[in-house]
Amino acid sequence: MPEVSRKPHRAALAAACATMALLATASCTGQSNAGATDDASKETTITFWHAWSAPNEVAAVKALIAGFEKAHPNIHVDVVGNMTDDKINQALRAGGDKAPDVISSFTTNNVGKFCSSGALVDLNPFFEKSGVDPQRTFPKAMNEYTQFDGKRCAAPLLGDAYGLYYNKTAFEKAGIEQPPKTWSELEADAKKLTIPDGDGFKRLGFMPDYHGWETTTEHYLAQFSPAYFDADGKSNVAGDPAFEQAFTMQKKLVDDLGGFRKLERFRATLGDEWGAKHPFHTGQVAMQLDGEWRLGMAEEAGPDFEIGVAPLPVPDDQVGQYGKGYLTGTITGIAATSRKQNAAWEFVRYITTDTDAVVGFANDIHNVPSTLAALKSPKLTYDPRFKTFLDIAANAHSTTTPASVNGGQYLVTIQQFGYDYESGKEKDLKAGLKKTAAQIDTDIAQAE
Repeated sequence: MPEVSRKPHRAALAAACATMALLATASCTGQSNAGATDDASKETTITFWHAWSAPNEVAAVKALIAGFEKAHPNIHVDVVGNMTDDKINQALRAGGDKAPDVISSFTTNNVGKFCSSGALVDLNPFFEKSGVDPQRTFPKAMNEYTQFDGKRCAAPLLGDAYGLYYNKTAFEKAGIEQPPKTWSELEADAKKLTIPDGDGFKRLGFMPDYHGWETTTEHYLAQFSPAYFDADGKSNVAGDPAFEQAFTMQKKLVDDLGGFRKLERFRATLGDEWGAKHPFHTGQVAMQLDGEWRLGMAEEAGPDFEIGVAPLPVPDDQVGQYGKGYLTGTITGIAATSRKQNAAWEFVRYITTDTDAVVGFANDIHNVPSTLAALKSPKLTYDPRFKTFLDIAANAHSTTTPASVNGGQYLVTIQQFGYDYESGKEKDLKAGLKKTAAQIDTDIAQAE
């Protein structure tokens, strides 16, 4: 994660900025002439920075902008692509004529930083004056991950949903009639689908390691619906039983499938996550936790089996919530240093709330649409199996990870504990969770 800026007098600057009028706010970088004072009906040009770089993605962004410029012929958009969060953060701090008016980022973990630093403006007043209700517009989890501490400094721009890919051919041969819905079913299926081979595996039913492909702690934990922080903003890792339950069940699966060291030796022999030799593509792993993009990549690899897609299993005591999953995605926001915030808002509103624009972009990028209306649009084009991810995105029980002032550092801390616990380095789960919670609180206090 990018380092948290610790410039002196950050709190004083933030407080001063907060006292200014909502839509005429000068940014906390000293750009007193920035704000929502421009006339969006006049001829103007705004600058948009984004992170997409693949040819099809760049073409999709161009098509999205062409649609906006057709609807708003007086507002022109200059585009700068393949921009990292580090570069975006530097430009947002510096301001100036070459800085972006609108940015997009793949990293929802940075929303807390963007909001608390004042780098992006609060969009709530813009939504209000446009008559757009975010809670009725965006899926619940996407609505949550675009705000922090009462400030909505971002809006969702397409999303990612996580589910379970499974080898339907292997399932049929093993006599398994349907994908697992509960964790106990996942355990049973993983064992049944595993084929040992000496000190390794010819096929592993499921790779549970946190070092695996997308099997991160936050992706697992979403199925347990934990509360990461309590009402006072303190880490709830040691207080919410969901964390203990999730770590216990994952560790048991690691042990039941041969143990951490055996699994790690096998994992070291497998292909990389983004290549054609991904172990799910090759049939070396029968079930895979992954995002919606995996379907196209897996089919492109030409597997010799039929691919199935389903929601991730849930704990046995939450079977009524089967169908939920972890959501994240791309975000967009308006730079506090921008002198054209009203024009910038017209662009942000179009790319995030216009149903046809969102649907078209989702079709081109092959991501999950980020509005409730777009999720139901008949204009969506997709493989029938992709609907699993649309349903996960629309599911009210789906969750995300909350924003924090120091970005995703608390997730890194939880993940590190996961490594220690699954490997046996940390043997006392309760004590380890308490130490993890204390470290998270310390890190957040320092960032504040």
